Amino acid sequence: MSTEEFARPQHLVETGWVAAHLADPALRVFDCTIILTPTPEDPFRIESGRGAWERGHVPGSGHLDLQDELSDRSSPPPLRFTVPPAGQFAEAMGRHGVGDDARVVLYSAGHPMWAARVWWMLRALGFDDAAVMDGGWEKWVAESRPVSVEPCRYPPARFHPRPRSGLIVGKAKVRAALGDTGVRLVNALTPRQHAGRGVHYGRPGRIPGSVCVPALMLVEWGPGTFQRPAELRAAFDAAGVRPGQRVITYCGGGIAAACDAFVLTLLGHDDVAVYDGSLAEWSNDRSLPMETG
Repeated sequence: MSTEEFARPQHLVETGWVAAHLADPALRVFDCTIILTPTPEDPFRIESGRGAWERGHVPGSGHLDLQDELSDRSSPPPLRFTVPPAGQFAEAMGRHGVGDDARVVLYSAGHPMWAARVWWMLRALGFDDAAVMDGGWEKWVAESRPVSVEPCRYPPARFHPRPRSGLIVGKAKVRAALGDTGVRLVNALTPRQHAGRGVHYGRPGRIPGSVCVPALMLVEWGPGTFQRPAELRAAFDAAGVRPGQRVITYCGGGIAAACDAFVLTLLGHDDVAVYDGSLAEWSNDRSLPMETG
């Protein structure tokens, strides 16, 4: 598949493009992987992907730690991945060498949702020259492309945040959207979780009136690349997501939701937001309604 088939192809790059531009002095490539392991006590045990990055990564690339560097340190459990203050985000980006004139490429292992989450935060903070590498780490390795264990050497830079309103929303905006036919709430978790079965983040179930477009189903199993645009459009069409409609995506902690939001943006949707606290917040607030079944 060519990324040119998307309405906004600039947001998705091929592994071959990255390989051909590794020597570009403006390019900044980052592994954004987080490793999740289900446990009996918690929906997931969270582990930084930095150790895996140290054992092998795209040459020259750095690692961004979503939980440690790019999440609000003041948020209480179970809100593990909420967007940090603009100053914290800007400091982290600058320390990793991302300035206003950088070209950023993000990838992750296992699923592109981790890369998509960082991409969405960059977008929300006013940075547009970023893309996700289609197929991520698995595709890079499967194509026998060069792998490095050398540390990243991007020089520090100054990142100027320019926050955009409406791309990241809280529970008040979601509550206001309940029953609003002009807004479609999209759950990026699995159909089982949407129905209230399997892994959950508090009370089982979903936000009332929401539809399910699982982030797991947006990616081809095997190569790890995104589905073709027509298939992605069909998935959202089947859920009742219409062009021009306001869409708010959510999941357990705002990560899979960012993948749905990223894909919608690729497809040309303009009015998309991520509910940052997602079910980790909503399902643990007993004043808010939940649906099951």
